[in-house]
Amino acid sequence: MKGSLTIVGFFILGIIVSHYNLLPTSIIHADISFYALCGLMFFVGVSIGSDTSTLKNFRQLNVRFTLLPLMTILGTLAGCIVVSFFLSNRSISDCCAVGSGLGYYSLSSIIITEYRGAELGTIALLCNIMREIVALLCAPILVKYFGKLAPISVGGATTMDTTLPIITQSCGKDFVVISIFHGCLTDFSVPFLVTLFCSL
Repeated sequence: MKGSLTIVGFFILGIIVSHYNLLPTSIIHADISFYALCGLMFFVGVSIGSDTSTLKNFRQLNVRFTLLPLMTILGTLAGCIVVSFFLSNRSISDCCAVGSGLGYYSLSSIIITEYRGAELGTIALLCNIMREIVALLCAPILVKYFGKLAPISVGGATTMDTTLPIITQSCGKDFVVISIFHGCLTDFSVPFLVTLFCSL
């Protein structure tokens, strides 16, 4: 939760700085988001590559749980398609691009801003932060009413880092490996899915 609030705080600070012209025009009009995206992609690679236990944990995973990330992605996209019918000013591809962030707000919002503009990028940022907050706050309720896989699916790409502690607490230590596996695969799919739907 603290990480999400920090991100929102920096987002608001960026709006204030830009609105009151507190930065030089050359910096504001430079293609900073592209370099930020490259930096994010680099550090995602570093974080996955440096975790030597991830591969070992994957070998111990039950084969049927490998379908969970796929079901999370398909369920999210199906929900986005349904929502798009109620939003007259947003296309199916817009809604699917936002949903494809799967909780990875920093990366997805930058890609969407690059392709579709700041307005949709801001929507993506807020939607994906809300997804993480729902997973953090509602994990025990989700377990009670929908089972122990529910908070993992809701958490999306965040289940290997920020929502992992609450998932461990709510679901038990047996679900740690599943949560990490789910987070890694959904995290890895974000840049490909978001770029795909943005280019449609």
